[in-house]
Amino acid sequence: MAPAAGEPSAAAGGGEGDTEAHAVIDVSSSETDSDPDPGFGGAGKRPRRVVATAGSGREAEKRARILAAAVPPGFLDPLPRPSAPPPPPPPRGRRRVTRQFWNAGDYDGKPDLLGGDPSLRSAFAELLDNSLDEVANGATYVNIDMLENKKDGTRMVSVEDDGGGMDPDKMWHCMSLGYSAKSKVKDTIGQYGNGFKTSTMRLGADVLVLSRSCGNGGRRRTQSIGMLSYTFLRETRKDDIIVPMIDYEKGQQYWKRMMRTTSIDWQTSLATIIEWSPYSTEAELLQEFSSIKEQGTRIIIYNLWENEQGELELDFDTDVNDIQIRGGNRDQKNIQLAKQFPNSRHFFTYRHSLRSYASILYLQVPSVFQMILRGKEIEHHNIIGDMMMKNHVIYKPVMTDGFPRDIDMMTDVTIGFVKDAKHHIPIQGFNVYHKNRLIKPFWRLWALPGIQGRGVIGVLEVNFVEPAHDKQDFERTNSLARLEARIMKMEESLSRELHIERDKNKSLIERLENVQKQLETANKEQEALVDIFTEERARRDQEVENQRTKLKEASSTIQNLLDQLNAARSCRKN
Repeated sequence: MAPAAGEPSAAAGGGEGDTEAHAVIDVSSSETDSDPDPGFGGAGKRPRRVVATAGSGREAEKRARILAAAVPPGFLDPLPRPSAPPPPPPPRGRRRVTRQFWNAGDYDGKPDLLGGDPSLRSAFAELLDNSLDEVANGATYVNIDMLENKKDGTRMVSVEDDGGGMDPDKMWHCMSLGYSAKSKVKDTIGQYGNGFKTSTMRLGADVLVLSRSCGNGGRRRTQSIGMLSYTFLRETRKDDIIVPMIDYEKGQQYWKRMMRTTSIDWQTSLATIIEWSPYSTEAELLQEFSSIKEQGTRIIIYNLWENEQGELELDFDTDVNDIQIRGGNRDQKNIQLAKQFPNSRHFFTYRHSLRSYASILYLQVPSVFQMILRGKEIEHHNIIGDMMMKNHVIYKPVMTDGFPRDIDMMTDVTIGFVKDAKHHIPIQGFNVYHKNRLIKPFWRLWALPGIQGRGVIGVLEVNFVEPAHDKQDFERTNSLARLEARIMKMEESLSRELHIERDKNKSLIERLENVQKQLETANKEQEALVDIFTEERARRDQEVENQRTKLKEASSTIQNLLDQLNAARSCRKN
């Protein structure tokens, strides 16, 4: 009988004859044209091949033959022998790895201090994309949260969804550097593999992925654990990129171990994951599957990058229901403006607030799907709702034959003034979406002198222009150039029209204000007259009352005199 989950027995699961692909992955053969990862060799350098490290001689040859049956040709070609043996690994217990992303590897890029660091936003967006794509496989939520590393007390990021999960093969591909399983798949916006690798390792130096899936009509349930660790590779000075993975298959009662090659390799992968992950035992690792029901994926990003001041790039303390970005992304003036002008707060906060950015990341979110950030749902926000004096324009790019290639080349553009435009707040630009996903937030192509053009924003979705790899820009193509030119003309024309309308409205408002002032004056005069009339009426009423009183008194006096006269006459007769 297979041991229960968490039992360390090396005999559990399959044997050496199993033909599952090995968890140690070769990433040198990739057909993607994406940029190489800065954490592993830098720009312009291809990652070196991942090779198995256990065994030698005939045993290694036997293992190579087994692997050759399950991997593409050329996958296991030997590397050139180095001219000198590699240096011994540094002693453990001392930090040998830089904690700053921009100093890791040979990366030549620098963050954009004016617009913040878009790669951090891109990293979170890529993870949200992958989860949203899983709606087709039953996903109902994605939950982003902060965890504490029990080994050293540091903070980690957890991303979990209840989508279809990944079987061992898909997990293997996902963890392969340079591999992208979604790049050519229709109607998907995320990228497993290269996009996943780039996004997760931009947030932290190390990534642990746990995934559970149900295959073969639900009859085959598997769960896999894989680790992609910059810290592990650099501290041990590995010349090859080693990605340890372990897999399990559900038996009648327990989860049993699945062997890709040998039990020794499986145990080596487990030991490596335990040593370099936030978890100290196999049982602790498997406990992380407890929140995943039948299927789903849980990603844990740890050893988060730090800035030059030694603080985490991610800020978990300013808002307990948000994850924010430090540095040039978070401008105190913008934060104050967001409080002052709530109708425009997404513009002022999307650069540094994940909650704000995620709320405008998609034009539409399925009603069955929730995005949860640190225990609180992210409310979807449509930027069109921030506009007043809206105008709708249909853009149809004209091709060489005079007709668009397909209906996707027709774009509905909405342009208008942000509701706080009268305050001349510094907001302007088009929010450009591709397949429902925000690529260019508040893209400013055309600027008028002075305060003209401020407050003019637009929203459009273009599916005929391909986004760049990080989905923060578009590929430079003729279609994009034509779109830019058209948007500039459109913005110039409509901006002027809107400003003319605004001036007309301003004139009407001024006239209305004048009429209102005149009406207020007339109302005050009327109130004064009413007060005078009221006082005069009260005075007259009082005079009338006084006359009545005097009349009563006179009548009473006359009656007394008559009574006395009558009495005197009576006496005289007697």
